[in-house]
Amino acid sequence: MELRQLRTFCIVAEELNLTRAAERLHMTQPPLSRKIKALEEELGSRLFVRSPQGLALTATGRFLHEQARQLLDKVETTATAIRRMEQRQLARLGIGFVPSVFHDQLPLLARELREKDDIELTLIELTTVQQVHALKTGRIDIGFGRLRIDDPEVEQEVLFDEPLLAALPEHHPLAGTHPTLEALAAYPLILFPSQPRPSLADMIQGLFYQRGLTISVVQETNELQTALGLVASGLGITLVPEQVKNIQRSGILYAPLADRAISTPVICSFRRGERDSRKIADTIARLASGQRPSG
Repeated sequence: MELRQLRTFCIVAEELNLTRAAERLHMTQPPLSRKIKALEEELGSRLFVRSPQGLALTATGRFLHEQARQLLDKVETTATAIRRMEQRQLARLGIGFVPSVFHDQLPLLARELREKDDIELTLIELTTVQQVHALKTGRIDIGFGRLRIDDPEVEQEVLFDEPLLAALPEHHPLAGTHPTLEALAAYPLILFPSQPRPSLADMIQGLFYQRGLTISVVQETNELQTALGLVASGLGITLVPEQVKNIQRSGILYAPLADRAISTPVICSFRRGERDSRKIADTIARLASGQRPSG
């Protein structure tokens, strides 16, 4: 199946009339009918129901139209971005990030970079492990995560250590306190992300195990937002990096831990020896220290 076939199919799906579709495609109706028939044979499924009143999409046809439209839109967006980069000679900068670092300094960095006329910025949500692969294949130029990964082609720098908070249901017994890990261990725990591992979930479990504490993991989920939703529902509690408190969600309270030294690192990863990426790491460190972005 080629992009040309998908474009032809989408036009027919939009018009639901072979004559009008053929006019848009600057061709006659018989060869257009043959193209649609060939696509149906290739897929092994009918895409249109034909009647004297015209055409109607089958369930398969509706699904293909939705998927094809998304794919073609993505292709066009990519092509437009490339043309714009060529016309303006923009430098492309790909940034990978884990969701828990996108609630404080990283949005400020993204805003600062987007204000520069010579940079085409792309943000991609990736785990730290995925970031390392994306760096090595050139998909991104810098990554922000929380795990230390040993790879000879990738450099990592700890930008800062971020305190952990307890995310509690609104009327939890520990609400309004500065809980210890010992106190938190008495309650069902929600962990994220569940996949892939290793992840922040392993780091949090390790904090309890290092202190000889037994925990009851009631639920694991891939998404931070899902974990917070489960906390709000009263299913359990979870530990989150401090910047997550910027997510305003009803039914949840954030409690600083009694031991503020209990933290998780924010780590910058980039291809070994690349100076431009190191400059971005320095910018993030400056933003974390509370300094204003440069103009």
